[in-house]
Amino acid sequence: MNLILRKAKIIDPQSPFHNQTVDVKITNGIFDKIGVTIPKSDTHQEFEKPDLHISQGWFDTSVSFGEPGFEDRESIANGLETAAKNGFTGVALQPNSNPIIDNQSQVHFVKQKAKGFATDLFPIGALTKASEGKDLAELFDMKNAGAIAFGDYNKSLSNANLMKIGLQYVQDFDGLVIAYSQDETIKGNGVANEGIVSTRLGLKGIPNLAEEIIVARNLFLLEYTGGKLHIPTISTAKSVTLIKEAKKKGLNVTCSVSVHHLVLTDEKLEEFDSRYKVMPPLRTEEDRKALVAGIIDNTIDCITSDHNPIDIENKKMEFDLAKNGTIGLESTFGALLTVLPLDKIIEKLTFGKAILNIESQEIAENNKVSVSLFTTVDNWIFDASHILSKSKNSAFLGQQMKGKAIGIYNQGKLILS
Repeated sequence: MNLILRKAKIIDPQSPFHNQTVDVKITNGIFDKIGVTIPKSDTHQEFEKPDLHISQGWFDTSVSFGEPGFEDRESIANGLETAAKNGFTGVALQPNSNPIIDNQSQVHFVKQKAKGFATDLFPIGALTKASEGKDLAELFDMKNAGAIAFGDYNKSLSNANLMKIGLQYVQDFDGLVIAYSQDETIKGNGVANEGIVSTRLGLKGIPNLAEEIIVARNLFLLEYTGGKLHIPTISTAKSVTLIKEAKKKGLNVTCSVSVHHLVLTDEKLEEFDSRYKVMPPLRTEEDRKALVAGIIDNTIDCITSDHNPIDIENKKMEFDLAKNGTIGLESTFGALLTVLPLDKIIEKLTFGKAILNIESQEIAENNKVSVSLFTTVDNWIFDASHILSKSKNSAFLGQQMKGKAIGIYNQGKLILS
């Protein structure tokens, strides 16, 4: 559709219009004209809203939609609609469906399901067959089918030699390995961060060491093999330090952090509410501050919602038995603006495209339009009415929010919340 955005403040350091409030004329999906006052046009619809901001389209490096196999948790169609209405022009889909996305036919299936939506879907292929950690999956075939990276969602590869071989193998086609990091033998039966809170509540703890020892191992392997490695959803201060040191060495490593680890801590567990049972677990305030500092100094490359819908039968139960995960697409921006400056949020919500080698263009005349629309001054409380996902397992219910995602313009379509 053709559109004129009125009085939109552009947040895009790469754009010649960065921090300027302008009118934006979009014709056939292209930035036709950007200026202070653009005349009305009979061929263009108009959109205006107080405090309207736009940026390059946000990209989420980790979402789970369930389909195929867990459509009761979330379908690809509803997941992409939810993403669009909450400011995301692109998402990377985790392979944790049933069956696991570990071959080219599964990659083709999810890509076909995502056709025609405003939000682009990019599949992550499983690193190992059925994500069981025993044999490498069909990585090259999945790459050719459209997989953008390879990793086993929230499963750490215990076989160090298989990780080494994977890092070496994908270099032949410039592939990226995603290495979730958690030593399962140290984690054991733990369900919460090991510390004062877990001790007081009588919950079995997961020490920071469980994450850090695998982060260190994988960085050593990367130094040996070369290639590219992405470490998702880090949660501890020491992990930030380890990755910072690896980057100083020149290793090609990137990492992400989830929104809930930047905003929430294990103090939320006081009521044994399973909405706060996530993996890695919510850590201490000290770790949370270290993660925020890692965002500010660019040790941490991007922020993810780590959107993981869980059906009520597997979530609303005893804390020890409940599945890990929280939805996050609906709450990402509003939660982040309570702890981080706007420019840094936009940077970290868009940098995932660079990590995954996905094209992006600055907001400038004659470029293709892929933008997120949002406000920055709204103050509100996140409640069930804001949830668009099929599953309702949000760790942010009742949380103070600032600013709101309004929607997107992408693939020639305007989607508003």
